[in-house]
Amino acid sequence: MELEEIRKKIAEKYLEIDKKSGELFLLAVLFEEVGELAEVVRKRDVEKIEEELCDVLFMILSLANYFGVNPEKRLVEKYIKDDPSSRWDLP
Repeated sequence: MELEEIRKKIAEKYLEIDKKSGELFLLAVLFEEVGELAEVVRKRDVEKIEEELCDVLFMILSLANYFGVNPEKRLVEKYIKDDPSSRWDLP
């Protein structure tokens, strides 16, 4: 299943609830999930890393739906067609 198809299915199932919750609530949940991801990365718990990445991606797609944007298109343009890695300040 493509990312855009997943985003649409999430919208079908959750967009009405997300609209009632509001963007600040969705953002707070995303921050919470990123915190949980950071914790399992610190512990190097690969199984839980997969689960938390899933939660983070779900919240990102929920926010995309809330604002009516298509992150897949932009992701391809920014990171597949272009290569911004030469501008990154790597250690």
